[in-house]
Amino acid sequence: MLRRTLVRAGGLAAGSALAGSLWQGAARATPVRSRGPYGPPGPPDANGVALPAGFTSRVVARTGHRVGGVLWHPAPDGGACFPDDDGWIYVSNSEIPLLGGATAIRFGPGGAVRGAYRILSGTNLNCAGGRTPWNTWLSCEEVPRGRVFECDPYGSRAAMPRLAMGRFKHEATACDPDRRVVYLTEDEPDGCFYRFRPAHWGDLTSGLLEVLCAPSGTGPVTWRRVPNPAALLEATRHQVDAARHFAGGEGCHYADGVCFFTTKGDNRVWGYDAENERLEIVYDADTPLNGVDNITGTPGGDLYVAEDGGDMQINLITPGRVVAPFLRVDGHPRSEITGPAFSPDGSRLYFSSQRGARGDAAGTGGVTYEVSGPFRRRTSDS
Repeated sequence: MLRRTLVRAGGLAAGSALAGSLWQGAARATPVRSRGPYGPPGPPDANGVALPAGFTSRVVARTGHRVGGVLWHPAPDGGACFPDDDGWIYVSNSEIPLLGGATAIRFGPGGAVRGAYRILSGTNLNCAGGRTPWNTWLSCEEVPRGRVFECDPYGSRAAMPRLAMGRFKHEATACDPDRRVVYLTEDEPDGCFYRFRPAHWGDLTSGLLEVLCAPSGTGPVTWRRVPNPAALLEATRHQVDAARHFAGGEGCHYADGVCFFTTKGDNRVWGYDAENERLEIVYDADTPLNGVDNITGTPGGDLYVAEDGGDMQINLITPGRVVAPFLRVDGHPRSEITGPAFSPDGSRLYFSSQRGARGDAAGTGGVTYEVSGPFRRRTSDS
């Protein structure tokens, strides 16, 4: 669905012969700014969340308050959902120094909280990450020579560092089961875009780390091996002369042959067409989406992009390249929206205001929300 509808989008590549060449000329294309498929957000509700008609919000966790038997962590950041018998689990990172990590909340079939527990502790500035096809959570440290930790969202196994995935300022990951690789973003002003080829799919203990190489602009790319992923003497982003550099890599999401990722320095959403090894730009504007950060998507092809600051919105990008606000959090001017993730059935969206109304750097006012409503399962081009 995603590949087919984006190819047909107005002014871009069309025709089945070009089905893999997404967004030809997209760097020059202007996204359509118009009313989204749900209409505009209405007035803020009792939780301060402005939503389209038919949607409701609830607060599921607050920093320093107990949820499911544990204290919810400061500065909630990247997150993901996992199936759990007749319910589901939402995992959230904690982006604080030295005492970071991740916590999981277990929900029953009606959305009631069944329990919560830590799945990672004692790590450093855990920012975003990504879910794997074998239902583990990759939690990323956003520090120089940071690590990726593979965590068990069900709480049965201890988290393990996956050092072969490189030591750098990690932001987010996205798994590509078709090519059996994991894409990784790097939150540096001159960060790179990587892929990790595990020696055995489903086992991230060993493998090959590669960096995307291309001249500036869009079009065909190549990949080259990073000589020293441990970065003992030289940062990974400086080890390959031909590496393409990006202005602060942020969120990352893979769907239907395309890896989408965001860069905050130039406020862009990128698309890497993995089948044809091409790099294109999906969004390049200052409005309505500003402060691009975490990103997720639906099976129907809609992308949901959270703002770091900006208007404290989650914006929707449809397969027809309509860009429109979906929700807004009022009264949190010094915060950012983090961790957007859909429940396995697609009926609920989870996200956090990392610093909440307090806006303090320690994230002591963090709030995690759930939004329920008539999320569309299938999309047209709009």
